[in-house]
Amino acid sequence: MGDHAGRRLTGGHAQGGKAGLLAATAALLMAGTSGQCLAQSATPGATLLDTIFVEAGTTAPIAERFGALPGGVALVTANKDMPETANLTVSRALQMVPGVVVQDFFGGNDQPRIQIRGSGLQQNPVERGILMLQDGLPLNRADGSYIVGFADPQQASSVEVYRGYMANRLGATVLGGAINLVSPTGAGQPGFSGTASGGSFGQAGLSGRMGFAEDAFDGLLQADFSRRDGFRDYNSSHRASVGGNVGYQISDTVKTRIFAGYTDLGFDVAGPLTKSQLDADPRQVHTGPTVLPDGTAVNPGPNVVRDRPRREASQFLIGSRTTAEFDAHLIDVVLGYTYTDDMFRFPISSGVRTTKGGDFTGVLRYAYKPDEAAPLPLFETTAQYSVGSADRENYINQAGAQGALFGKSDLDATTLSLHAGFNIPLGEQWTVSPAVSYAHATRDNDDRYDRPTRPTVAYNPRNPTMRLPDGAVPTVDTSYERSYGAWSPSLGMTFRPDAENTFFAAVSRSFEPPTHDDLLATINGTPNSSPGRPQPPSPALAADAFRTPDLKAQTATTVEAGWRGGHGIFGWDAVAYYSWIDNELLSLRDVTGSSLGAINADKTTHFGVELGLSAQVTDALGARLAYTYQDFRFVDDPLRGDNRLAGAPRHIVSALVNYDVSEAWSLQGALRWSPEKTPVDNMNTLYADPYAVVDLRTQYRLNDSVSLFGEITNVFDEKYASSTLIVDQARPDQAAFLPGDGRGFFAGVKARF
Repeated sequence: MGDHAGRRLTGGHAQGGKAGLLAATAALLMAGTSGQCLAQSATPGATLLDTIFVEAGTTAPIAERFGALPGGVALVTANKDMPETANLTVSRALQMVPGVVVQDFFGGNDQPRIQIRGSGLQQNPVERGILMLQDGLPLNRADGSYIVGFADPQQASSVEVYRGYMANRLGATVLGGAINLVSPTGAGQPGFSGTASGGSFGQAGLSGRMGFAEDAFDGLLQADFSRRDGFRDYNSSHRASVGGNVGYQISDTVKTRIFAGYTDLGFDVAGPLTKSQLDADPRQVHTGPTVLPDGTAVNPGPNVVRDRPRREASQFLIGSRTTAEFDAHLIDVVLGYTYTDDMFRFPISSGVRTTKGGDFTGVLRYAYKPDEAAPLPLFETTAQYSVGSADRENYINQAGAQGALFGKSDLDATTLSLHAGFNIPLGEQWTVSPAVSYAHATRDNDDRYDRPTRPTVAYNPRNPTMRLPDGAVPTVDTSYERSYGAWSPSLGMTFRPDAENTFFAAVSRSFEPPTHDDLLATINGTPNSSPGRPQPPSPALAADAFRTPDLKAQTATTVEAGWRGGHGIFGWDAVAYYSWIDNELLSLRDVTGSSLGAINADKTTHFGVELGLSAQVTDALGARLAYTYQDFRFVDDPLRGDNRLAGAPRHIVSALVNYDVSEAWSLQGALRWSPEKTPVDNMNTLYADPYAVVDLRTQYRLNDSVSLFGEITNVFDEKYASSTLIVDQARPDQAAFLPGDGRGFFAGVKARF
């Protein structure tokens, strides 16, 4: 919705009509109002301050680049593609992008499971598998880990999605891809704009933005705050963000921009339910396993009421980006620093994990583009280096409070990524794009815990509030020094028979090293005891509290092919891929949800289809469809055979219909549909049920400056699991299902001056 002209559904990936090649992608790109904006795109050949005119029918350079890339990409803009909603989360912003699967955990600004092509799928929470960027600067730490809650679409003018090997040119060392949040600038959005909203579940939000532009300078400052009590018991969350940037055009050929931001977020971890609890009352929280009179334990899972799991994290970011253009040569230099303070109070089986540290990243890009009319440079190269260190401490979760220290580590990481590639035209219609990437990563842990034993605590399984005698286990050194390196070549080709269609195919290699969260895991805890104590009544039983597996990096060979095009009122963007993966990184949990640490699966395969369709039926009526198919499997695994990998829905359908009742009033309906059951465990014994959720939205523009919006979410009050824990071997009575929000009502006002 938004401005009447801007919110018409011109197609998630195609616009139809006579828009030429841009029909496939430009409909997502720019704001719906006339004027120009200055982008901070990460796409190849983009300058820091690319001027992009957004009046109807005008060519947009970045859209041309996306349309010419030989792989899966998408552009999502705030004014056209992100819903006007009281709670703009990552999952909502990316809902209509095929191939990007975002499963909400607890409904607020928390830790949704986000995965592209299955990378990082089995982590709880997901902290690996995607390169997250803001204005081309990584939000990931140097070891590749990230906190998805720091990605704030509320402060983005657009989001760029690079799936698979398309992310290699940005410095990614992952199978999944990269997501770049592009901040608005003062030149693109001068003046003041603000939004206030609220509604069900104690939800309230306030955001504001102010920009200016004068001669060679422009600047922008923005802030937003949101909070909610949550749909479930013990489900509150908050997030506060402030950020800004200042740009200066030093000369006709040299431009620079400095940007900074701070985000503070906190949320209660309401945890999973059993299937029977989900059906009976999805608002409740689990209170741990129940011990029957015969001593049998049923309904395994965490005791949320006692342990009060919660995450509180903040990140400060500062960076600069300078671009110089000399005839056909473009040089782009990015420097950035982030400082992250993260406290995660897990259930007792994992304890309280605190991580504090800083990361420095430097990026150097060079592009050679002798033909100004070509959408892509003839040659491009990127060098990215990240180095960081962090202090990690592990404490016992003692009935929701920080207990005794049982682990202390100095974590160091470096990641070097080099990429070079050509885009060689072969006549008018064909382009061949050979490229090669090299990555080298180090992961070092210095165990600083200097006591001879690690303390343990436990509670009586029959009476979970009754403390048992404390225990201790011998200290085993967890220090390690690991290094990983690999070459990843690729070959892509595009064929453009006419201005409406682009066909492409590619074969590529990918490389993804483990993070410290993979390499240093707490183990041997239970829902009633801390790490190192697998039997709560046995305080003297010796057991390891940590596991430091000697993991290999996962590598993959992927083939993919696609077709972007449009005809008349219709548009489409279709990609199919198949990946053969060696040593896929999996994070395993037992039936109680307690960590077993990470392993390398021997061989797995990932097959997928990413399909976007659109139709502009009339000037007032438009529709879009995003469909993702995933079939991820083990290959002749000794334990799991050819089972499906847990946690990956096979089919995900998102549909959206928009109708402009008048110049001022628009209506929108959205559908999220998972039509087939999804395995919770790798043994494929427990499944999450199919579901369909419908949302309705409306917006009314009072005048050119003020508009009102309203929304009903989950109109039919569907009881469903928006996500699940992922375990290796599940039980039918296991607490593994994370309920989605019930029906909610929300409204807000948006003003711009």
